[in-house]
Amino acid sequence: MNASLASSSASGERQTRRTATFPSVTLPMGPGRVPVEVTLVARLGHGAGNKLFFEAQARQRQHRRFVDALDEPSARLGGTDFMKGDATALYSFGVGHRGHPFHRHAGHRVFTAVSGSGGAQLRFSSATLADLERDPRRFVRALHHVDVPPDCLFTVRFSGEAWHQFVPLDARSRHPALFALSTHTNELGGDLGDAMRARVLADDGDIPSLTQLLPEAVVRWLAASQPHAADVPTTTLSLHDRPGGLLEAACRRYRSFAGHVQRLRFALGTRPGFVSVVRRARVRVSEELASHCLLRGEFRDRAVHHQDSVTMTVTPTTARPGDAPRWLAAVLDGFLDNPPPGVARMMACRNVLVRPLGLRTSPLGCPVSSLLSPATRALFDGRFPVHSQQVADDGRVAQVVLGVDDRHLAFRSCVGVRLLGDGAIEFSLATRVACRNLFGRVYMALIARTHRKLIAPEMLAHAVDSALRARHP
Repeated sequence: MNASLASSSASGERQTRRTATFPSVTLPMGPGRVPVEVTLVARLGHGAGNKLFFEAQARQRQHRRFVDALDEPSARLGGTDFMKGDATALYSFGVGHRGHPFHRHAGHRVFTAVSGSGGAQLRFSSATLADLERDPRRFVRALHHVDVPPDCLFTVRFSGEAWHQFVPLDARSRHPALFALSTHTNELGGDLGDAMRARVLADDGDIPSLTQLLPEAVVRWLAASQPHAADVPTTTLSLHDRPGGLLEAACRRYRSFAGHVQRLRFALGTRPGFVSVVRRARVRVSEELASHCLLRGEFRDRAVHHQDSVTMTVTPTTARPGDAPRWLAAVLDGFLDNPPPGVARMMACRNVLVRPLGLRTSPLGCPVSSLLSPATRALFDGRFPVHSQQVADDGRVAQVVLGVDDRHLAFRSCVGVRLLGDGAIEFSLATRVACRNLFGRVYMALIARTHRKLIAPEMLAHAVDSALRARHP
């Protein structure tokens, strides 16, 4: 249910209507023409409008499609794709504390904006070019203002026939008017000349080139005959505080102060942005061992307190049948020659902590640290100390078991290579740990997650990368 309140002042009679939904106004533009629609959506925190404006403007200036013209700096964020039937384009733009000149656009526009911390005034005129040629005063007679309060999110829809100008509510405030994201619903809309149409079809449009300024004769007349505020119908949209009330005035002053604080803050510079892409995992982690894994024969006579398996599948330029042993040797070299820096640092810290306890130390990650040990039972490829090894008769599978027994635990690791039918190669690193005392159980409880999620995947990925470079330099 709506209720109306009326009051009088030197600027005319004010009628205020309550609404339970978004405060909005629709301004008719004339018969057969699309109206202007302005909708207030939400009020943001004190100073939020200026914060957004200065931060977004700084980022906008660094955009590759940035254009600074007509007191409306803008950037083209998303272009058209007419081959796919997409005629839309997305822009960002800002209007600073001086506002921008009256103008109109070639086509229909929809934008979402945040007002500065001093508020914004949106000025629209429904006058046609024919009206202006007959009498410039018709521009003012067709003028309507919409006042948007400080730090507010709002939307605007209008056609290219609407002359418009955006300025701060108080020109003396030094607050910006607004920052917006604008959708051109049809970049080919409106009356485009042949040259401009060719630019748009080549995906080379921008806001200034699609803008028509107010005729110079009307600009001169306006400069000499500024309309009085009381002579222009004005709609004020507001949230929480009734327009013209004491609370609204107090809130506006406080938001103005907060906005100036934000302006000073961003004078010191903005923080960088980031783009982080999570791609399909190169390494897959599991707690189960593959059916063919040689590690299944280890620790059958004792309890296993930790087990994990990581695999990595790649498609090299060539993978000859019977080549698994050579790929396995290249991977074992990779563990020695290309350890992950992060894992190496973790091992250095671990060595410092456990050396006083008399535990074994190594510069390599534990799963393959025995590669630096003296020969145990056998050598793989004549140089790598292993507990056991297996090479299939057809040379498509090769795997070795590594590991040592320490005072607190014993571990075994299986490094394997399997040539798949589609030319790809599967590399694997599986680990089993049997704890020998309480300290070993506590130690594994502390590092198990890190070993499974970080150490083993990183070690395998670095070793495989090294093998790929060695086999295909």
